[in-house]
Amino acid sequence: MELLNTAAQESALALDDLRFAQEMDSRDPLAHLRDEFAIPTVREVAGEDAVDGDAACVYLCGNSLGLMPRRARAILDDEMDEWASRGVVGHFRHSKDRPWVRYRWKVVEKMAPIVGAKPLEVGVMNTLTTNLHLLLAAFYRPTGTRCKILIEGKAFPSDHYAVESQIRWHGLPASALLLAEPRAGEHTLRTDDILELIEREGVNIAVVMLSGVQYYTGQVFEIARITAAARAAGCVVGWDLAHAAGNVPLSLHEWGVDFACWCTYKYLNAGPGSISCFFVHERHAHNDELCRLAGWWGHEEETRFDMTNRMVPAAGAAGFEPSNTPILVAATLLGSLDVFSQTTMADLRKKSELLTAYLEHLLAARVGRGIQIITPRAQRGAQLSLLFDADLFQPVARALEAAGVVCDERKPNCIRLAPAPLYNTFADVWRCVDVIRSAASSS
Repeated sequence: MELLNTAAQESALALDDLRFAQEMDSRDPLAHLRDEFAIPTVREVAGEDAVDGDAACVYLCGNSLGLMPRRARAILDDEMDEWASRGVVGHFRHSKDRPWVRYRWKVVEKMAPIVGAKPLEVGVMNTLTTNLHLLLAAFYRPTGTRCKILIEGKAFPSDHYAVESQIRWHGLPASALLLAEPRAGEHTLRTDDILELIEREGVNIAVVMLSGVQYYTGQVFEIARITAAARAAGCVVGWDLAHAAGNVPLSLHEWGVDFACWCTYKYLNAGPGSISCFFVHERHAHNDELCRLAGWWGHEEETRFDMTNRMVPAAGAAGFEPSNTPILVAATLLGSLDVFSQTTMADLRKKSELLTAYLEHLLAARVGRGIQIITPRAQRGAQLSLLFDADLFQPVARALEAAGVVCDERKPNCIRLAPAPLYNTFADVWRCVDVIRSAASSS
């Protein structure tokens, strides 16, 4: 808030004034990146009868599906043209210097800085839950009493189902699933409680697998502290970074995480159902004893085409990729990563913190009643999760939809707002809160 207050004083404008939001947008060093994205109109998201239908919508749903980077369409078109004009030759000779046999390297070299990894440690394959299963197949090796997997009690359902099924696959009882729960009356997990649980149960835990950002509350977990404590207790540590990658700065290599995976259709803007990426720490790069589920593409690149049927895993994450890279979905990711390459996660984080602070201020100053923000101020990324009083939830949700403010509802009374710094503006935030204020005052 200090930077916002300073800007308000310099501009002689009240924080609650739309003109202040517009002033902040004029000062934004990342404002030009918005032009990299296709922004739907109000009519396109709210229907033909929407008021101000030709105006750009307010899109605050990057925590669910990011907007389309224009470069994603351009690179996809390139690959379609390559396929049309060269056929199989495109695997080895490519007019844009992106031969398909090495396409993964184009992706991982640009993805690695976003998650704080070395390119050797990053892979690209499949979708998120499939990758969770493949990584757990390698890293969840229960022995004796060390057989439990620790997850959040309110983990995203797909994570919960994946872990439950892995436990059943190994013929273990349901008690091998260990849940970290918030304290009574609280919405979020305290780091100290997680650490205490690891200390108490550590000798029984095979894998700690939490989410970098909790999907419902928007809480950012203290990955470094939790990873250090879990590894000290002898546990393997994995992270689901679906809501963290492209949202908050990560240092997976430095933090010593064993494995991680993430989808790319949220803050990474690669398109609906787009390809997933994953991380395996460098210390596992040459560990051929890992019982991975192997396939041809995980064979070392130099001898892959020798077809000997004697598996020699590629070093690092590449050795975990059983199949060749699906080019058409990797192309849209590459287009998005080209946009990320124009900035840094540190600069995106600075803007994100300003946007969420401004959103929080406006909600308190312009609405005030009937809303509880459950996302911790000191542990949040681009998302604020709001709980509404029963009489406000439906009127506010309907008003946002009608006004072309795209956000996310979670039953029974939660609305998630996620101003993404790559393409959202301070005026977007102001317009969203203005709709909430009008709906609340009419209810």
